[in-house]
Amino acid sequence: MSESTSSAPLRVAVLISGGGTTLKNLLTRIEQGSLQAEIAVVVSSNPQARGLEFAKAAGIPVVVAQQEEFGTADKFSAAVFGPCRAGNVDYVVMGGFLKLVPIPHDFENRVLNIHPALIPKHCGEGFYGLRVHQAVLAAGDETSGCTVHFVDNQYDHGPVILQRSVPVLEDDTPESLASRVFEAECEAYPEVINLLQAGKIRAQGRQIEVDD
Repeated sequence: MSESTSSAPLRVAVLISGGGTTLKNLLTRIEQGSLQAEIAVVVSSNPQARGLEFAKAAGIPVVVAQQEEFGTADKFSAAVFGPCRAGNVDYVVMGGFLKLVPIPHDFENRVLNIHPALIPKHCGEGFYGLRVHQAVLAAGDETSGCTVHFVDNQYDHGPVILQRSVPVLEDDTPESLASRVFEAECEAYPEVINLLQAGKIRAQGRQIEVDD
């Protein structure tokens, strides 16, 4: 893992499975100069993922690692994280990566995910996409939001780094709530990456410290 400094952009890999909206947001922020990062490689669990087109258009190397092609979870993990090591990345950023993949020891507290709800609510296996927002509305919650967290070997379980809240409106549909939460995601994920680039986040086990 290369050392991050206040001047060098954070070197990241992005893992995707579908549309790549998070990847597109990160690429836009990098282009605008508001995100201090460079994307070294994009790894997709789906060869048809639309997000691969965003990566290719930006000239970023892409790797496809389909879970069903590997006999064990460890082999799948090696296929995902091997390109990350080869790319000498500082952190791995999950952007709609829908597969549970074992985190190697050398990537502990170096893999990020963003979940479209306020963990520990409405998270875990099966809670992704519109399912999350349907669950929020069914529960009658007045507030939802997003959570950026480090990834461990359980769904949506790793230590929380940052959360952003959004109101749930009386006339919300899952789609309208998803749109509002995604706006919060577009701000929260780059904020965390910039904090990491500046060396302002420290992880000790499940304890996270964030400098002002």
